[in-house]
Amino acid sequence: MRIISGNFKGRRFNPPLSKTSTRPTMDMAKEGIFNIISNYFDFEEAKVLDLFGGTGSISFEFLSRDCREVTIVENNPVLVRFISSVSNTLDTENNLKIVKDDALKFIKKTYDTFNLIFADPPYNYRYYNDLVNEIFNRNLLEPEGIFIIEHDKTQEFSKHVFFSDLRIYGTNRFSFFSKKTP
Repeated sequence: MRIISGNFKGRRFNPPLSKTSTRPTMDMAKEGIFNIISNYFDFEEAKVLDLFGGTGSISFEFLSRDCREVTIVENNPVLVRFISSVSNTLDTENNLKIVKDDALKFIKKTYDTFNLIFADPPYNYRYYNDLVNEIFNRNLLEPEGIFIIEHDKTQEFSKHVFFSDLRIYGTNRFSFFSKKTP
């Protein structure tokens, strides 16, 4: 895992991938997504939720860009320990909240709202639509917020009422959702 930009640019960490089934977002895709996100937000003011946090790669990219608050939700204890270790190394404990929980269960019980929600479920995840709908049913996005979900070509969200864009990087697809009208 490599941090591609910001204060921690170039820092590398070796996640315990052999002990998990996580699929880290590739650097090319991260770079493209963060270029888009930078047009929406002032990172220093952003409150971010990273669902299915995996290795923490996306969360640490946000923290490297000085996001004021990042909440990462991951249910694998090996990865939670890894994320905590990296956070300690980077001294981001004041800006990173690590939650060991199932992502869907977490969004059903949280009352926080976020400027940006990023989700990277396993590609064989059965509850994609439930996840998307629950985020909007519970009003977890700030009025100008965006929700990004990473998925493969078997998922299709373009007919969702809050769908706004699709970006493709190799085999990775990112669907964007927003409450704003175009």
